Amino acid sequence: MALPVLPGYSVGRNLGKEKFHKSQLWGYCNNVAMLVGEDKPGIGGEPLPGQKLKPKSSVFPADLGCGVPAWIAFDKKVLSFDAYFEEEVPDKTQEPYRIRYCKIYFYLEDDTIQVLEHRVKNSGINQGTIVRRHRIPLPPPNEDEFYTVDHFNIDTEVIFYSRRYRIIDCDEFTKHFLRKMGFKLNPPGNRPDDPYTKERQKIQDSINPLRPYERIDTLKQFLEHDGHVLRFYCVWDDPESLFHDPRELVLHYYLADDTIDMIEVMPVNSGRDAVPFFLRRDKLPKYAPTGLYQPGTITSRTVLNVQGNLVGNKGRYILDNRKTGAVHQEFYKDSDLKIGAVINVWGRQIMLCDCDEFTKDYYRTKYGIEDFTPVPYKAPPPPKAEKPIPPYTGFGSEEDSLCSCFGFLLKPPQKDFKKFMEKDRCGLDGNTLRFLAKLVTDSPIDKDRKFIICYFLRDDTISVYEHTQRNTGILGGKFLEKGRIKKPGQELFKSEPSEYFKAQDLFIGARVCFHGHNFLLVDADEYTINYMDKHTNEFPVADTGFIFKKLKDIAEPRSREIRQVFAAADPQHTKVIEYDPFRNLIVSITDGAFTEHEIMTLARHYGEKEEYEIDHHFLLAKAQEQLKKKRFENFEQLTTILVYNDREKCGVLPYETCRTICKSFKLPLCDDLLETILTMMKMTGADSHHSFLRKESNTCLFWMTCLAKKIDSNYKSHCFWISVSAPTLT
Repeated sequence: MALPVLPGYSVGRNLGKEKFHKSQLWGYCNNVAMLVGEDKPGIGGEPLPGQKLKPKSSVFPADLGCGVPAWIAFDKKVLSFDAYFEEEVPDKTQEPYRIRYCKIYFYLEDDTIQVLEHRVKNSGINQGTIVRRHRIPLPPPNEDEFYTVDHFNIDTEVIFYSRRYRIIDCDEFTKHFLRKMGFKLNPPGNRPDDPYTKERQKIQDSINPLRPYERIDTLKQFLEHDGHVLRFYCVWDDPESLFHDPRELVLHYYLADDTIDMIEVMPVNSGRDAVPFFLRRDKLPKYAPTGLYQPGTITSRTVLNVQGNLVGNKGRYILDNRKTGAVHQEFYKDSDLKIGAVINVWGRQIMLCDCDEFTKDYYRTKYGIEDFTPVPYKAPPPPKAEKPIPPYTGFGSEEDSLCSCFGFLLKPPQKDFKKFMEKDRCGLDGNTLRFLAKLVTDSPIDKDRKFIICYFLRDDTISVYEHTQRNTGILGGKFLEKGRIKKPGQELFKSEPSEYFKAQDLFIGARVCFHGHNFLLVDADEYTINYMDKHTNEFPVADTGFIFKKLKDIAEPRSREIRQVFAAADPQHTKVIEYDPFRNLIVSITDGAFTEHEIMTLARHYGEKEEYEIDHHFLLAKAQEQLKKKRFENFEQLTTILVYNDREKCGVLPYETCRTICKSFKLPLCDDLLETILTMMKMTGADSHHSFLRKESNTCLFWMTCLAKKIDSNYKSHCFWISVSAPTLT
């Protein structure tokens, strides 16, 4: 019920209103300063009379999206539409209307629009930017609103300032963006042709210009094949040569500009003058020489005088697009060059005999040629005369005497320096093979003599030492001076180099003869056996694969008998057998085809290692003795450094860190003793899953225990164990 507007009956407009402040237009939105109060500029944040409130979000609700401003979320994102508009042409019968094509760009960051027209040559219209970038209002009666992305779609019309634009298509980004927003895109529209432009194009095509422009585009060929050169090896049999010897040439074909140059291969002492080029770089005509042409005969354009000198004693010249009377020359192309072809090089018949790999790949890729059989053009070289080597004179070494036969200036023989550096002693790797040997003799006195044979891998030299034995009447010590030893049975004075003992000739069970003394190698040290196991490619007697194959060929026909023999040797069914019975069985099975070293390699492969406990007190006592001898007393500073490196205060340190600290203090202990002590501490009380060092305060050596890998394990001398059920032996 409406009350009359009378005194006492009217209700105040401000009844129940609490905000009477003037609206603040500037504020912060998402921590960004911007204009926030433009929608409600009235008192208390209310809209003015007649003001229409625009929705805050035109597409998505306010609670969706990333929350960042549009000028950040849609930065450099533009929608592109292809459109056209029709323009009337008054007072002109040639074109009643004109179709003008343009691009409409919609900038998502601020809803601005820009319209650009394609430039057409000689159109007479100011083209380019039709509508500069700004927000465009909607046509009446909604002129207070602006175009948004909702108003754009394919095959629709938009009106910008009373001009109607027809949108016919858009790019892929625009299609993808509109589909993500939920728009259903219309199919692309048809692009109408401008009738006057179409008629004008027909007229232009029917006109023959007086000066036709002939463009020869070689830039593409240059950019694709710059630096690509085909190389052919050629031969020219010069009939006018005095000795009729063929001349070798190298032809280069440059793919960048189809030019050719040729270089002659000058043999040594040929007697000819060396010139830089046999043929300078240029296009090579196929039919040359054909005589001399007058100047101007060969040209790219033909000029015609159409009026002569009749008018004002001046001529009128035009270009002949028919090229009447032009002289055409054919030049060699890459398709004309192939192996076996004969080309004409200014009257010289040159045969292509071979080419390089790049040329073969080029013809294989472009032309599909697979046959590149070279044409033989060189005579077989005469057999090289062998230089006779005089026999050895007996003075000096054979290598030294051989060097005197190669020149007047005597030079010492070259040594294998690379092998010397690789096999020289480095740390614990001595690269010296040591064997225990005894003399092969019937003398009862010499049977018990023991010798140590040392083979030095760095220079293939051998030295022999005799083990000193008391009350034998034989002085021990150096038995044979260090040097290379020849194999027995060779002629002394001969031309061929002598054969010397190599490392492969020495193994357990081998018989060698050093200067008339026959030795039997009965044993070797652990380093020698391990070295031969690591280099099985050099020592077949230590190659388990080779031994297994050899054993399989011998034992496969007698597998049942061998099983019975092994079972008889193990009456208690322990599935193990000692080394001596195992050796005797292998010798009986193979009938002596296996050497002692091969049997030992086979036993070591299946052998069981015996571990020995380390005497902790003995090692600590040994270390304390060394520290006391060297007067090392810097324990307090060592403890301080260890505590300092324990950053996490967990009581443990890494193994490498502790070893580095000990080395930095120059602890007077050898590497083996230090690492053994660290290994011992791990085995006595530390978590095996971590490699750390624990600090102790009661240890007088380091005040710590260590966790590390055990570094050494020894074999018991001549005590090997092997499983009876090994599949390879059966």
